[in-house]
Amino acid sequence: MKVRKASINDLPKILDLYKELNPEDDELDLHNAEAIWKKSEFQHVLTYLVAIEDNEIVGTCNIAIIDNLTRSGRPYGIIENVITSIRHRRKGIGKILVENAVELAKANNCYKVVLLSSSKRIEAHQFYESLGFNGNSKKGFELRLL
Repeated sequence: MKVRKASINDLPKILDLYKELNPEDDELDLHNAEAIWKKSEFQHVLTYLVAIEDNEIVGTCNIAIIDNLTRSGRPYGIIENVITSIRHRRKGIGKILVENAVELAKANNCYKVVLLSSSKRIEAHQFYESLGFNGNSKKGFELRLL
């Protein structure tokens, strides 16, 4: 199993994984996904990672590196949309994806990494805490706009 930076050619499989993550969402067509991808590539903020096993994309996550005027100008990272295919769970793939995202944050001199997870996903919270994330250090708030 290996992790690499995703490319636009990986979009169909990434979109399939996102269907597993959020099955209630309306489907994003490939044309619109490619436009979003190109825009985010141009902005140099968001990086998608994919996990490959037997030449198949089996997991993904993304990390945004956000410039910052506090903490002596050091940026911070936000990890989102961590998903491993249902058929490939419990193999350490999510762990390796998150660790790679954290390493990317370190390489960009981030002073912290934030990872958001639905408050209902208790098992996921235990997983993230096992990776060193502290679920009690901050309180997050969300305002849904859809």
